[in-house]
Amino acid sequence: MTATYTWDVFSTLDGYGSYTEGADWGGYWSKQGPELLEHRAALFDTEQRMVFGATTFRETAEIMSSGIDPHTLDEWNVRTMRMPATVISSTLRDTLGWPDATIVSGDAVDIVARLKQESDVPLRSPASLSLNWALMAAGLVDRLQVTIFPVISGRTGTSPILAGAGDFDLELLDSRTLDGRTQQLVYRPTVR
Repeated sequence: MTATYTWDVFSTLDGYGSYTEGADWGGYWSKQGPELLEHRAALFDTEQRMVFGATTFRETAEIMSSGIDPHTLDEWNVRTMRMPATVISSTLRDTLGWPDATIVSGDAVDIVARLKQESDVPLRSPASLSLNWALMAAGLVDRLQVTIFPVISGRTGTSPILAGAGDFDLELLDSRTLDGRTQQLVYRPTVR
């Protein structure tokens, strides 16, 4: 059986995954609400394997292992840290305090194709833009889950989530509105 691979990414309406240092947006572009946080926690309530590129893993591990009181983190972040993780990197040598992380060096397409064949649980990759652009081009991303926050960050936005992706047809599989303002869209991408 082939494991399902979901690329899970946050975005502004204009397609940015982050914002410049010093921009006063706050986490989730200050648009989190109880429904969003509850939904995110539920997504991470089932066993899965996380798949990271080096940059996203470094950023996530830094936040998770910075000594922050775990009670101040959103529940889905705590659950993410408890999951096994595969980190695809030719530069990392240390798991940076992640309890169950494995660093794998090599061609990302080959690594994820093998993971999909061998994994007994679904695979989920948060952010990791360039990694997932390559995996989409290879037809390995089964679900593109985009959570769109109701902001435009044309002046301060960074990391355009789809700027390095190719051309794809998208079949809408699911959509929902969270807290009356944030959209989650789940697509099946097909290379054009």
